[in-house]
Amino acid sequence: MRDALLLAAAVLAATAGMGWLALAMDVHWEQVRGADPLAPSTARLLRALGALGLAASLALCLAVDHASMASLVWVMALAAAALAVAFTLTWRPRWLGPLVAWRGLARSVK
Repeated sequence: MRDALLLAAAVLAATAGMGWLALAMDVHWEQVRGADPLAPSTARLLRALGALGLAASLALCLAVDHASMASLVWVMALAAAALAVAFTLTWRPRWLGPLVAWRGLARSVK
């Protein structure tokens, strides 16, 4: 049970990391936040959070299994996270708004 929870946390960390990395791009920031401009300091923070999320995901995978299996699971988690973020940006970009909750609620996008 512990391993399953750690792997679920790894997938969540990878998804959050990919989401933060995506929101660091002007185009995706605009999809989620509307006319609210992306400040350079916010973009740097989002990139750092994204890197930390991906690193945390790797650390969680390594906590579950040996390095060769953990790296395989991590790469698959990255692929699943990237796909989930891409689909979310395609159909419901405002759902990524909670990743930048410190900036206030996402504005309505027309």
